[in-house]
Amino acid sequence: MATTALSRKANHLRHTYRCLTSRYLSHCTTTSSNPLSPLPRSVLPLGGGIQSLPQITQRFLFSTSIPTTTTVVDSETSKNTEEAKSDGSEKSGDSNHQDDKNNARRTVRRGPISWLSFLFLAATGAGLIWYYDRMKKQRIEAINKTSAIVKVGPSVGKPEIGGPFNLIDHDGKPVSEKDFMGKWTMIYFGFTHCPDICPDELQKLAAAIDKIKEKAGFDIVPVFITVDPERDNVEQVREYVKEFHPKLIGLTGSLEEIKKTARAYRIYYMKTSEEDSDYLVDHSIITYLMDPNMELVKFFGKNNDADALADGVIKEMKQYKSIKAKA
Repeated sequence: MATTALSRKANHLRHTYRCLTSRYLSHCTTTSSNPLSPLPRSVLPLGGGIQSLPQITQRFLFSTSIPTTTTVVDSETSKNTEEAKSDGSEKSGDSNHQDDKNNARRTVRRGPISWLSFLFLAATGAGLIWYYDRMKKQRIEAINKTSAIVKVGPSVGKPEIGGPFNLIDHDGKPVSEKDFMGKWTMIYFGFTHCPDICPDELQKLAAAIDKIKEKAGFDIVPVFITVDPERDNVEQVREYVKEFHPKLIGLTGSLEEIKKTARAYRIYYMKTSEEDSDYLVDHSIITYLMDPNMELVKFFGKNNDADALADGVIKEMKQYKSIKAKA
């Protein structure tokens, strides 16, 4: 009976061991990367002796509770690590985004041209333009005042322009400066073969003579003196002056007399070519206003049109008569 009871107990222990072994193997499959890991020695019988079921069960539970706790701790640790990483990545992302914004602002602020510098440059340019225009106007006003002062002061002195001459008019009669005494005259130097400048200036002179008569009632004698006596003989000059004004008087003469007269009136002239008879003469483009004493009152250049020339002559004649009346 004792043997039978002992064999029954042994069979019972074998069955319990098999159950525990199968349960442990299934648990290791889910928790361990090596499913074939051996059974812990804590649950195996030591020395081949037979242990009681409570002792085996206690050892098994103690041995299996450690991996479970470890697994939980590991999962919690990994979860905390992942959360820390995610928080760190989010913080680093936010910090990187903030750094990008700061860099963008710094880039905009440190650009070579900003709106403030552009406005400052525009204001500076406008100020320079305004200053230049103001200085230019002041300069023009100063020049005009200086010119007015020179005009008003004939007593200071007159340029030595003009003098005696002995020439021939377009009718072939000898003429000198004495024939124009007591008359207002306007003298222009040119030549009959002039292609454009001389005709324009004589037309302007003729128009100004008529305007002066119409506006102020002053009579003026227009005079044309040639600087090309080799081609401008009496007949040539006569035909030429008829094309401009009936009062226009044409004068010619010898080479020496023309040279002397041009020198007295400070007129420059020179042939541009002497290869043949078809040449031009370079000369000064000036119209002189002479008073009844054949003295210079004022000269007018090419930049005056007929109206400006007429107004200038009227102004000078009125001023001359006013000074003479006071004297």
